Amino acid sequence: MRIRNWLLGSMLTAAIAIPAAVQARSVEYEITVAPPAPRVEVVPAPREGFIYEPGYWGYDGRQYVWVDGQFIARREGHTYTPHFFERRGEHWVFRAGHWDDD
Repeated sequence: MRIRNWLLGSMLTAAIAIPAAVQARSVEYEITVAPPAPRVEVVPAPREGFIYEPGYWGYDGRQYVWVDGQFIARREGHTYTPHFFERRGEHWVFRAGHWDDD
């Protein structure tokens, strides 16, 4: 189980490091520990041609780590789906933010 969590955490880290405009697929993984409550953050003023992705708790394979919010270049013809955690039985499933075709 530790190796699986480490591998999934590494995948998340790699997904965060790749600019969102380049990501073609979303990342999804399961965690057995519930995420902490979201932090309260001040959302900056909108920027033309960008959307704001709020900060969120990511998982590095051992613990939750806060990922700061960021502006992402808008992609014409696509819809952005933000990251989310969903409870499925005894696990929490994280799905990274991603672009979908309209």
